[in-house]
Amino acid sequence: MGPSNADRIEAPVTVKAYMMCGFAAFAGILFGYDSGYISGVLGMAFFKKEFGHPVPTSIDETGFLYSTSNKSLIVSILSAGTFFGALFAGALADWIGRRMTIIIGCIVFSVGVILQVASTSVGLLVPGRLIAGVGVGFVSAINILYMSEVAPRKVRGAIVSGYQFAITIGIMLASIVTNATQHRNNASSYRIAMAIQFVWAFILAVGLFLLPESPRYFVKKGQVDAATDALARVRGQPRDSAYIQDELAEILANYQYEMEIGEVGWIGLLSGGWSPAGNFRKVVLGALLQMMQQWTGVNFIFYYSTTYFQQIGLKNAFLISMITTIVNVCSTPISFYTIEKFGRRTLLIYGAIGMLVCEFIVAIVGTADPKGHSAQGALIAFVCIYIFFFASTWGPGAWVVIGEIFPLPIRSKGVAVSTASNWFWNCIIGIITPYMVDKDQGNLGSKVFFIWGALCTACVIFAYFMVPETKGLTLEQVDKMLEETTPRTSAKWRPHETYATAMEKHSEAATVEHVEPKSAGV
Repeated sequence: MGPSNADRIEAPVTVKAYMMCGFAAFAGILFGYDSGYISGVLGMAFFKKEFGHPVPTSIDETGFLYSTSNKSLIVSILSAGTFFGALFAGALADWIGRRMTIIIGCIVFSVGVILQVASTSVGLLVPGRLIAGVGVGFVSAINILYMSEVAPRKVRGAIVSGYQFAITIGIMLASIVTNATQHRNNASSYRIAMAIQFVWAFILAVGLFLLPESPRYFVKKGQVDAATDALARVRGQPRDSAYIQDELAEILANYQYEMEIGEVGWIGLLSGGWSPAGNFRKVVLGALLQMMQQWTGVNFIFYYSTTYFQQIGLKNAFLISMITTIVNVCSTPISFYTIEKFGRRTLLIYGAIGMLVCEFIVAIVGTADPKGHSAQGALIAFVCIYIFFFASTWGPGAWVVIGEIFPLPIRSKGVAVSTASNWFWNCIIGIITPYMVDKDQGNLGSKVFFIWGALCTACVIFAYFMVPETKGLTLEQVDKMLEETTPRTSAKWRPHETYATAMEKHSEAATVEHVEPKSAGV
């Protein structure tokens, strides 16, 4: 059967396609490093002295510590900036393109980094992290959009998972750097860690100048020739290739169909209500998916692990935190295979089950014998297993699904709202966690994992009843699948015709309806 068959819309995957999408995933290093360095910096003796106030050594062995409110503000303000950056990025990506929005995000991020490096007080550090957060919002929201639109469908899940893998590498690099500079007794202890962020922003911005724009963006703007050129580049095929013509016809037909049935502005996000193919339902799904990813509690480890391990009496807190980031990096590549082999929905369900078991074990062991040597060893082990389950399932899975569920007219805005939800809940967790665990506040210690375990239980229920299976489908086929199935039956759906074929039938039917009345009068 020819390449226009519903199962053969795209060209064979080439090394060039892998390399292009792989470089786009580099944005995850910027995001991960910026999120990860703060955990180590908060535990540095000089940082506590520079940004904190004198306290009895019984509270902190360095004799200095910042208030819980400042600790909460320093961590969470990045996520607040990212929340607004992600929302604004959706409209900007439709105006100037996906690629240029990410580049502008790198520039805004660099301005924030300059302020952070120059800071010697909370008053300058906080605005720096806020501005950097806006830049991260641009990058994190639109990079997922860009990768989803240019990646071949057969490996789209694995490639977008590469973004999460890059995030884990960024977190690990931040941990290694802060571990290496922690003993410096001057401002270089934290400034080196902050300044390295420039490197990631520069590499990403320069590299993106060399990559093509998303062909689906050009279709949205009515620039079919530019869309053809971009698609030919990312598929490694000549412009007149049958593969390129068939895939472009599918994108055009899908966009034409979607333009006929609904609004495409921000109000378009509300159209369709709670029907299976309704835009509103997809937006709610994306926003809840990213909320649930944060509810797994993993950012408690990546934001506060160093200070948390110090509080519960573990020695070598910096080293243990670095080990958790290494586990995170080594576990994520597993998803490259499993997300395409078993599917997105399966990974999210069983990943959440694995996490909740580990979290309840950590909570029980840490509460029953918080100072015992064996108990602390078990705590570290199950925290690492918990991170393994997150990194190989919910970490990449949530990003993959939000890149696939939105139709083209609202895709940039839908991904932006979903990403903004991630950062909103990231911010909330960053704000409230110190008040839950600090000794002079809630003093929950390991009991906080009872909360994360309960929330992970909610993640299992959500994934089972709400998340559809999108494995192996083009973005256009995902639209059709959502119209014709429920989440629990979605894995059995198979494409039966292309949008281009459907639109041809629709056009022919309309022509017949228009001609028949005239024939009747002859």
